[in-house]
Amino acid sequence: MAAAIPAKAAKIPRPIEPGEGGQLPAKKVSEYIARIRHATPGTPLISPPPHHDIYSIEDLAQLIHDLRAVNPRARVGVKLVSGAGVGIIAAGVAKAGADVITISGHNGGTGSSPLTSIKNTGLPWEIGLREAHDTLVRAGLRSRLSLRVDGGLKFARDIVLAAILGADEFGFGTASLLAIGCVMARQCHLNTCPVGIATQDEKLRTRFTGKPEMVIAYFRSLAEEVRNRLAQLGVRSLSELTGWYDRLSTRSGMDPLLIVPISSSNRVAPQQEPALHVGALEESLHFHTALRLQNESQPIQNSDRSVGTGLSGELMRRRRNCLPGDEEVKQNFHGSAGQSFGAFLVDGVTLKLKGEANDYVGKGLSGGTIAIAAGLAASRRGDVLAGNTVLYGATSGQLFIAGRAGERFAVRNSGALAVVEGVGQHGCEYMTGGVAIILGPLGLNFGSGMTGGLAYVLRAEADDVLHRDFVTLVEIDSDEECWLRLTLEEHVHLTASPRAARLLSRRGSLQLMRVQPVHFQGTVEATWSPILAQLKRRQTILPAPLSAPISQAAFHA
Repeated sequence: MAAAIPAKAAKIPRPIEPGEGGQLPAKKVSEYIARIRHATPGTPLISPPPHHDIYSIEDLAQLIHDLRAVNPRARVGVKLVSGAGVGIIAAGVAKAGADVITISGHNGGTGSSPLTSIKNTGLPWEIGLREAHDTLVRAGLRSRLSLRVDGGLKFARDIVLAAILGADEFGFGTASLLAIGCVMARQCHLNTCPVGIATQDEKLRTRFTGKPEMVIAYFRSLAEEVRNRLAQLGVRSLSELTGWYDRLSTRSGMDPLLIVPISSSNRVAPQQEPALHVGALEESLHFHTALRLQNESQPIQNSDRSVGTGLSGELMRRRRNCLPGDEEVKQNFHGSAGQSFGAFLVDGVTLKLKGEANDYVGKGLSGGTIAIAAGLAASRRGDVLAGNTVLYGATSGQLFIAGRAGERFAVRNSGALAVVEGVGQHGCEYMTGGVAIILGPLGLNFGSGMTGGLAYVLRAEADDVLHRDFVTLVEIDSDEECWLRLTLEEHVHLTASPRAARLLSRRGSLQLMRVQPVHFQGTVEATWSPILAQLKRRQTILPAPLSAPISQAAFHA
């Protein structure tokens, strides 16, 4: 999907949320909503705090790099909440390479959020917009991007005022809903919208009488009023007003300290043309070269970021346009991979790495297969072969690591299979689907916020590290044992892991236990079904991977 979307947006400081895409109470999470959000029906969808994926401007820059790699022609937008100091943040976001910055005011927003998320949050958009515009102008960054504003815009006066304060684009949410019949009943969270807009109840949805023509009529009327106000000001376009603060007058009795200073330096240069991101286009332009070299192991170093991402985007565009792109691609690497190795990897692509990888391995994994190993000794020692936030937001695919991973492993995994030999703190956080098998030590807070999917851990490692408010331990049954053995055999084939080989060679049942949500809504069979289908399809299409033979000493090490 990311390969085809013309514009992408991220929210900061509540960033690229590993939650479920926006606040929704459990009663509103129908089968349809759960399917499109890769969640579990009947479970509340949350928006977690900002400490999972974006720790710094550098992390944001990496995310923008990933999005550009998968779709070089997309506009990348970052949404900032209007507040004190937003200008400094906007300057960092501009340096990170965003095309659009949205300043969001304290009005508007979803009606399904808790009151604490709606009331007394943020500042009016006028304050944040002016600060962001002035800071970007002073830093010489304003002409690199567009400033967008939203937060309760309704009238032509709002548009003209926003343009004077620095806005190039304008977002409408509440006004558009009002145009199609919203009566502001403020019961969106109850699933009882009287006009059938904010509800999944089929009976109530029949009351919806809105038509596209209603929204068209509203915006045409708004545009006409804006034209009249521009004529009164003696200008031809909104862009001529950008930073023209002397068009604003103060209210009587206003404190002089609050008056906006007027300076010609607040005017902004014409918008620069978007730069062609050559690095992001590299894999797309060398698509056929990648296919020819797939039988050769390529060296890789930590400056090689988002490896496989551009290839995946090109494959998706070719498949969408019915062009040749169904080839099975298998690429081998050796060395130390940079960030986002295999991000957004699609079905039909397999990446094998002999070495180690940085953070964000398999971010947004979408059907591809990743295998990371560094030799038998590394697996025995328990070397860390992958960094933090591995498999973040994956929806399908497979990841095999013959070593340990860092913190927040499989955060917001919603459908992928993962086998790893140890994880740091906060493993499987906010997981909603898929299967994670951990053949080694666990960090604290394992399973926090987990509402779906299954994790399997060693019996001896599960004490005192699970977040018991969210997950519980259950003994595995015979069917699960067969599925786990099949998965571990694939892990051995791809990584030659002595740890997995030793576990399979032991007599009796596997020493694994199932970790599942306390209020598990699905079934074990339904969770495993797509995983097993992926495994069987891979074994049918791809030849058995070449791996070093495993000695009996390795089995019993």
